[in-house]
Formats: sequence, structure tokens, C-alpha cells
Amino acid sequence: MPALPDLGPATRRLAALLDGVGDQDLTRPTPCHYDVATLLHHLDGLALAFTLAARKSDDPMLQAPPDPAGGALASGWRERIPERLDALAEAWRAPTAWEGETTAGGITMPADVAGLVALDEVVLHGWDLARATGQPYDVDPEALDLVHDFVAASASPDQAAEREGLFGPPLPVPQDAPLLDRVVALAGRSPSWPH
Repeated sequence: MPALPDLGPATRRLAALLDGVGDQDLTRPTPCHYDVATLLHHLDGLALAFTLAARKSDDPMLQAPPDPAGGALASGWRERIPERLDALAEAWRAPTAWEGETTAGGITMPADVAGLVALDEVVLHGWDLARATGQPYDVDPEALDLVHDFVAASASPDQAAEREGLFGPPLPVPQDAPLLDRVVALAGRSPSWPH
């Protein structure tokens, strides 16, 4: 059996970006069309939701679709989001997290798909946050390969309905572009954002 994906390197990289987010950054736009505060609110919620999903929780919050604009960024986020990201990575280290089905965002899916969705969210939104706040960003190669395969599969024309609300239309990039640029372009973001 192949080794289970480890979300830890990606969650730690995202958590490290939070140190570079000042209060003055919270109103900045991001590549995913939220402002930074809304993106952080989304990350806060998704880290908790996908932790619960890994544990096969029946918490009612997992039945509701995500609504990042549906609330304000709660105080204490600088401490809480890194803690939730740590818990997220730890929850997906359990082999049982990847077995059977689970629910997140109101969608029941194979648990191994949910784990990849969680990794995808962490990696892509890490890039969004880094771009919005002018910070460098690199991704663990193993995580980047997994996310590339995930977004490439969703970029096929027969997956257009499933992409709706998750990604924008794929954007063209040179074949020899860095893998991270190809990943964000497949997810509908411009690698040269904000240009």
C-alpha cells in the first residue's frame, strides 16, 4: 500500500505565512476574489471542517456548504488558525481517515477524495495568501504533485459541472512553466497575479 499523503508540510507552510499578515493586509484583494480577512475566515472554517471530516464526525456544520462571506474573521485567528491547521494534518495521518466516505461542505464523497480536497485547499489558498501579502511561497514537492494531479483531473471538459464554485476556468501557461504556476493556472488563477 502506498504511503498516505502527509498534509503536514503544506499546513505548516500556510501557518508560517500568517506571521507575515498585518492588520493592514486584511482588506487586500486575493487571487481567489476574497479579501484577506475573508480568505482567513474561510481557512479557519475549512481547517476545522476537514479535521471533522477525517474523523468521520456527524457534526451538523459538515452538512452546510461553505460560505466564506457569511461571517467575519473572529478574533484570536492568529493563534486559532495554526492550531486548526496542525489538527487538520494530524487527523489525516490516521489511516482510517482515508477509508470509506465522509462529508464536508454538504457533500458526501470518498474519504480519499476529501483528503485531497483538503490538501488542495491548503496549497492553493496558501498561494493566494502569499500573493496577496507579498510573501514568498514554496510547496512540498510531494504535496504539489498530488494537487497537480487533482486539479488536472478536474480541468477536463467533462468535469466542468464539478469545478463550478471550486475553480475558475483553466488558464493557459507554457508547458515548461514551474509546476506551481501550472497548478494555479489549472485552478483558474493567473500565475502572474495581480497582472
